Amino acid sequence: MAKRLYVAATNQHVGKTTCTLGLVEAFKQSGLRVGYCKPVGQEAIDVENLQVDKDALLFSTMMHFDLIAKIHSPVILGKGATQAFLDNPSGFPFESDIKTASKILEEEYELVIYEGTGHPGVGSVVGLSNADVAALLDAPAILVVEGGVGYTIDRLNLCLSLFREKKVQIAGVIINKVLPDKIEKVRHYVGLKLDEWGIPLLGVLPYEKKLLYPLLSTISIAIHGRVLYNPQSLNLLVENVVAASLMGSHNFEEDQGVLLVVSKNRLNESLLGIQRLSKQKGLEKSPLAGIIITGDGKQLHHIDDFAHEQYVIDHQIPVISTPLDTYGTAVKISHLEVKINVDTLGKAGRASELVRNNLDLSKIKW
Repeated sequence: MAKRLYVAATNQHVGKTTCTLGLVEAFKQSGLRVGYCKPVGQEAIDVENLQVDKDALLFSTMMHFDLIAKIHSPVILGKGATQAFLDNPSGFPFESDIKTASKILEEEYELVIYEGTGHPGVGSVVGLSNADVAALLDAPAILVVEGGVGYTIDRLNLCLSLFREKKVQIAGVIINKVLPDKIEKVRHYVGLKLDEWGIPLLGVLPYEKKLLYPLLSTISIAIHGRVLYNPQSLNLLVENVVAASLMGSHNFEEDQGVLLVVSKNRLNESLLGIQRLSKQKGLEKSPLAGIIITGDGKQLHHIDDFAHEQYVIDHQIPVISTPLDTYGTAVKISHLEVKINVDTLGKAGRASELVRNNLDLSKIKW
């Protein structure tokens, strides 16, 4: 009979998918045949006329399995799904769908890792909270929490209560996004509390800034951008955002992946300044990952009198027009939540490496 693990998180955006990727890879390297399932999904995409959770698509790409909606993403709670369920619960055999998927996977694999969604209570409206699903699958749960001491312990205690209520075995805790100089302190003090609760601390993962860099394509969508030049380069990562008015304070010799935010009136002046700085520093490659031209309510369809058109073409720098002003653009970018997906497979590889190097899987409480 296959072993099972359910990976949950104390809240959104703490690195649950990152940790799940690493766990899958680590168990595969130990020689186990590992399967994956996202029992309940919220963010769906269409694949061959079927809806699947976006994380299921990511894992099918990373693990090289044929993605089958009813097996790897059996329940999707898309727009209107919860209201439809409340109107007619009997019309939605969600539990049966999940059990069918698990039966198929557990007949094929030695270990199946089930990935949760959101915080532990997500899905409660249809009777499928993370704790409900873990109990349904009889799967020990690993809980991922963001690093700290007091906040981390408080958050863990709150979230663990739901799993305790459903009598779900807690296989361990992973603490994520901890500043390197705080790792030992967090490991010591949170570890003390987990020892008191009888729960193993599987590891502490360092905060890695590069995993939080957004793709230019993600930013373009957020700011309602229109791509004017070089759409083929939208898969570049943005490491720094620089407003034209503050350009003089940035060291372009050290800063790469720079996104320049500039008004149309200052575009030529700013690009001339960057080219001069690049020449002074002996930079062969442009430091720019992209250029956003702000619009103050209007969006450009083309750029008149663009003196540096050849520069952006030669260096394949995407130029994006937005109707937002500089402040609005900055707010949109600052509010982005960066997720690992099929467009950022390089990040996925690095995330898996971080997990493998910092977890002790022998501590898992089956």
